[in-house]
Amino acid sequence: MNLAALSFRDLEYIVAVADHLHFGKAALSCAVSQPTLSAQVRKFEEYVGVEIFERTPRSVLMTERGHEIVAQARIILKEGGRLYEIVKAGAEPLSGTFRLGLIATLGPYLTPLLLQPLRVHFPRMNLVLSEGLTQHLTQALERGDIDALLATSPLRGPDMMELPLFTENLVLAVPRDHALAKVPRIGLGDIDPSELILLNEGHCLRDQVLALFPGRANQGMPLQAASMESLRQMVAAGLGCALLPQLAVQVGTLLDDMVAYRMIRTDTPSRSISMFYRAGFGRIRDARALRDLVRDTLHAVGTIHVQGKVRDKPDLAEAGDGR
Repeated sequence: MNLAALSFRDLEYIVAVADHLHFGKAALSCAVSQPTLSAQVRKFEEYVGVEIFERTPRSVLMTERGHEIVAQARIILKEGGRLYEIVKAGAEPLSGTFRLGLIATLGPYLTPLLLQPLRVHFPRMNLVLSEGLTQHLTQALERGDIDALLATSPLRGPDMMELPLFTENLVLAVPRDHALAKVPRIGLGDIDPSELILLNEGHCLRDQVLALFPGRANQGMPLQAASMESLRQMVAAGLGCALLPQLAVQVGTLLDDMVAYRMIRTDTPSRSISMFYRAGFGRIRDARALRDLVRDTLHAVGTIHVQGKVRDKPDLAEAGDGR
C-alpha cells in the first residue's frame, strides 16, 4: 500500500471524529462541512481497508482496529508538529506565535512585568498566554497545545525538560488588625494553622502550604479560595491568613490598606519557578530567549532570587514597611 495518497488533514479528520464521536461536531472543529469530512473519512477507510468507525443513526462508535489507527494517527500528527517547530527554529528568535502556559498563581503577576520588555526586544512575536492549574497545563504541554510552561518545580513527566528561572519567598498575609501585623520578625511557628485559608484543590500552592502545615488538613473543612485575589479578599475581610508568593505581593496591590504582609524570617518557605518544555522541542532557542528575558526582568525588580543572577537590591521587608 502506498501511503503517499494520505495527508495530515486526513489524519486530523479521523482524530476529530474519535474525539467527538460525532461527525457534525468533528466537522465544526476542523472548520469544514460535515459532508466533506464524512466523505474524506470514508475515503480513508476504503483506502486502508479498515472500518474505523461504526455508524448508527444515533451514535458513532470506534472499532477495535479503529482505536489502534487513531492512536497511531495522534503520534504522527504530534511528530508532524515537531517537524514544523524545527523548521520555525531557523527563523528569528521569538518571532511568530509562541504559546506559553502559566500557573494561575503566577500568570497575573508576572505577565504585567513582561509585556513592555517583550514589545521592545521581540516586536515580531505573538505571545499567546494560557493560565490554569498545573495538571491541566502539563497535559496541554504534553499534547503540544502549548510550547512551554512556567510552573513550580519539580514537575515530573516522561517527556519534560526544565530551565530554572527564579525562587520567591512565601509571604504571610494577615488582616491589618491581626496580632502578627505588628510583629517585626516571625517564624513558621508563630502562624496558627487553623487560621490559614487555602486555595482550591488543584493549585500547587495549596499542596505546598499543606506540606508546611500538615495538621491543617485534619482541622475540619478549611476556608478555600478559587483564585489568589479571592484569597486576598478573604484575608482583607478578616476571615483568616494566607501564604502568598512574593511576586503576588509586590505586583498585586489590591486591598493593601486592609492586608498586612509579613516576611517569615526563620525557616523561610519559598517556591522555585522553572520553564518546562517537551524533550525534542524544536524551538529551544526561543524558549531560552524567553527564559533570559524573564530572568532579566525579575532581576530588575530586585527582590526575587533569579537563577544565574546576583541579587543586588534589598529584601522585600527592607525596601518598605514589610508588606
